[in-house]
Amino acid sequence: MLTLLDGLRYSTLTSYSWEWPRVLLLLPALLLLPALRWLLAHRWRTRLGVAFVAGRLRTDWSALLRFLPDLVLLLCLAFAVLALARPQRTDERVVQTGEGIDILLVLDVSGSMELQDLQPNRLEAAKRVAREFVAGRAGDRIGLVAFAGDAYSLAPLTTDYDLLRENLGELRLGMIANDGTAIGTALGVATNRLRDSRSRTKVCILLSDGENTAGNLDPLLAAQLAHAYGLRLYTIGVGQDGTVPFGKDEFGRPRYVETRLDETAMRQLATAGGGQFFRATDTEALREVFDQINRLEKSEIKQTRYRNTTDHYRYYLAWSIAFWLLWLALKNTFLTNSLED
Repeated sequence: MLTLLDGLRYSTLTSYSWEWPRVLLLLPALLLLPALRWLLAHRWRTRLGVAFVAGRLRTDWSALLRFLPDLVLLLCLAFAVLALARPQRTDERVVQTGEGIDILLVLDVSGSMELQDLQPNRLEAAKRVAREFVAGRAGDRIGLVAFAGDAYSLAPLTTDYDLLRENLGELRLGMIANDGTAIGTALGVATNRLRDSRSRTKVCILLSDGENTAGNLDPLLAAQLAHAYGLRLYTIGVGQDGTVPFGKDEFGRPRYVETRLDETAMRQLATAGGGQFFRATDTEALREVFDQINRLEKSEIKQTRYRNTTDHYRYYLAWSIAFWLLWLALKNTFLTNSLED
């Protein structure tokens, strides 16, 4: 409910949604009415010549009061236009029903992720695409595990995607002192994080560029254990095989190293985990891989929108009627020039 002057504030007027916004175009046209009235009167009215005595006529501010009825009439019409445009406010409430899925991102941060066949390097490309993947989810809980020679859970399952993107941004080479590629250990940490989840769908996305070289848990056994707890495992092999650039030497010339991905083992892990294996040899291919996983793993979230629309035209209609009555009252006073009307 608007108070006496609340509806006249600029902030109030701009907060409305208008049912008939084009009607507001009549407001500037109202300013032309006095000019049109004067023009018609000046052209068609018969003039009566009156002789005045010599000297200047005395002016008085009270003479301006004769314009008061016209001003009141303009205000009456302006408020009528605002009422006719139907100012409204809509309160919208969204209720989500259904269930999201639980997703755990398991990212390799070992030294080999510094190779530059993906720009600017494998790790940075993976982080950038993972952030895009997170931004494309809604209603899902997502967690993060980083691994090299050891594996650590960096973010629990959460729907706070801003926090998750911050954690992704903090991933860096060398953050885990024990270098290597402990794929089995990473899957074990992921399984431990997801096994108590009550979600009907639990997904683990493992991204690595090498073969298992560290840890005490066999990767295939870890994948089978994950599947037994209801996890679906997707494995992504990152990088090209063969000679790839790796930094520069002391003379500023590019260095190259030989690298190879154990694709067979990664396929076996995906099969044992009930998922799929993907190979990404460049950034665009990696983005396509995440897009494909995004299409495969969809949440069943339904949104119901409740809209409550409140009209506020009565406030402006009341002002219009009040000014109309005031104008009628002024018509019967000395302020109105009977010769003009």
